[in-house]
Amino acid sequence: MALKSRKRVVARVGGLGARSGAKGHIVGTQLVWFKRDLRIDDHAPLLEAAAAGSVVCLYIYEPELLAAPETDSSHLEFIEQSLRELDAALVGRGGRLVTRHGEAVEVLDRLHDELGFERLWSHEETGLGITYARDRRVKQWCRRRGVEWIERPQCGVVRPLKARDGWARRWQARMQAPLCPAPLRIEGISVDGEGILGPVELGRPASVRTGAQRGGRAEGLRRLDDFLQHRGRDYRWALSSPLRAWDGCSRLSPHLAFGTLSVREVAQHTWRRQRRVALEEERARALRRPELPALRDWAASLDAFGERLRWRDHFIQKLESQPSLEHRNLHPACDGLRIEDPNDWTPEQRRRFVAFEAGATGYPMVDACMRCLQATGWINFRMRAMLASFAAYHLWLHWRPTAQLLARRFLDFEPGIHYPQIQMQSGTTGINALRIYDPAKQVLDHDPRGEFIRRWVPELEGVPDEYLPRPERMPASVQQARGCVIGRDYGPPIVDPVRAPAQARRRLEDARRSPQARAQRERIHQRHGSRRPPATRSWSSRRGGPRT
Repeated sequence: MALKSRKRVVARVGGLGARSGAKGHIVGTQLVWFKRDLRIDDHAPLLEAAAAGSVVCLYIYEPELLAAPETDSSHLEFIEQSLRELDAALVGRGGRLVTRHGEAVEVLDRLHDELGFERLWSHEETGLGITYARDRRVKQWCRRRGVEWIERPQCGVVRPLKARDGWARRWQARMQAPLCPAPLRIEGISVDGEGILGPVELGRPASVRTGAQRGGRAEGLRRLDDFLQHRGRDYRWALSSPLRAWDGCSRLSPHLAFGTLSVREVAQHTWRRQRRVALEEERARALRRPELPALRDWAASLDAFGERLRWRDHFIQKLESQPSLEHRNLHPACDGLRIEDPNDWTPEQRRRFVAFEAGATGYPMVDACMRCLQATGWINFRMRAMLASFAAYHLWLHWRPTAQLLARRFLDFEPGIHYPQIQMQSGTTGINALRIYDPAKQVLDHDPRGEFIRRWVPELEGVPDEYLPRPERMPASVQQARGCVIGRDYGPPIVDPVRAPAQARRRLEDARRSPQARAQRERIHQRHGSRRPPATRSWSSRRGGPRT
């Protein structure tokens, strides 16, 4: 079945689903379905449902999602932690979280038999093709059962979007809208559930990550406050370095991905901080106070962070508007250039993928990043782009298997960012420049003393700094003296660092040259290209951000 652009899923067919007076049914029952929105604050479906009647709050463990190649036990662990906190927040207001395991339509059907709920409430979701197909089945079920399904947006993604023109202004308006307060009281209903489950209880192995971030809204709020008040001063300059980004970046991405925080509340917290910084900067300038440089750093970093929040939804909008981005090259001129199915790979291609997965490519920065991801679930954006680029250009691997591998590694896996970004970094969009990262240059630019590399690739501990970008260039005598013999203690580069990316570039550039390819490129730009006139640049900390 071809994937088409998502449309608003609101089933408003027939009468009310509640059977007034029917045995076991409760008149006015509302079902709130939590998915990637694990919070009670700024949660419009929950607030509206609580005002409309008795509420059952539901989370479904869906077998198809649990078995998806993008799902990792660390995701399930983060969800478990977040659900426990969500349940406690609901209990404190008179409700509780009910969990069920099974296919969504089957779960909803059984609950409808038990409760006869009249409305299903949820947030819109831009997820995998699995969740898109599931939502279509739920929509059909709602029509059959006479249930009204009301979906509310929870970010700046517009459904349906007819044209990109004006998107940035619409995003700005949504972010400036007042936050939804948590309901003061929820009229809960006693319903049997299956409890909050962890990876092992769900039939998955325990997470092996010891350095992964914890889930839950309290942890998300703590990180947000710490970033805006303390860690964020150097954000603009730290975000490219795998060392400095660890503390200099917000580290809010898993909380946004699983919805323990909303994008809107993070944006509004950021704007308030911008206004305070702008006022302090104005006073410091007038009084020639010594903290002026620090305030200027804050202003620049908050501005950059705000742009990243908008950029986040800009990319999710791409998958919302064209769900096939998860499965097919955005530009058809790239079809057939790389072999997608690993079952059809040559032994050499399999060898390359296995080495990439293990962090054993002979490229120190690539290997350090892959090992760091395996242990912690996080690496900064520039290094993510380098990994995708390396797999696509140096190794000439199709982006689909790479995307699924990295989705499992990223604790903050967000489908709407992940798949458009993977395609962009792999050169298959047709509208973006070919970004071929040189891993050796990334060492020189972002880890010249090898602190990050030596932490994650300890076999390079004794290698002199000047050889860390290309350890295979060490003279044999230096290799012996420093205890790192290439081919014994650390592998040589798995592909030629010059010829491999050059050959990849030629192949993609040749595919882009035909008149048909250029015409298709213009159509892709009209659908997905950024439209941001100067009037929408309202993030500047010198103006203190938008008034909310």
